[in-house]
Amino acid sequence: MSPLSAAGPSSRALLVYDGDCGFCTSSVRFAERRIRPRCEAVPWQFTDLDALGVSAARAVHEVVWIAPGGQVYGGVRAVARLLRSAGPGWRALGLLLQTPPAVWLGHGVYRLIAANRHRLPGGTPACAVRPNGSG
Repeated sequence: MSPLSAAGPSSRALLVYDGDCGFCTSSVRFAERRIRPRCEAVPWQFTDLDALGVSAARAVHEVVWIAPGGQVYGGVRAVARLLRSAGPGWRALGLLLQTPPAVWLGHGVYRLIAANRHRLPGGTPACAVRPNGSG
């Protein structure tokens, strides 16, 4: 369990992702190396989701950003928050991704990627998200 998961709201954001999914793990590692967001990235399998206010069904279904004040954002809104926490160029992209129509388009693209992550580079059969929300 992450120290942040038991401590409640933190001064640092938390990115919760599916650690069993190779595509998700590769994407987070890429973001850490290239985008350099100001957060701690942790697989949902190693957190106390209840303490974070996130259901297991949600954690399986989408990446989750938990802001320092405890606000929870999922999917494309979590990606936008991740981008906003990085440098100026990424921050601008994150702000854009939060405004219509970019957020609508982003949501559609996010859902398409999430539904097919087992087919993408780094993906494995364990990455598949089934329609009922389970991994």
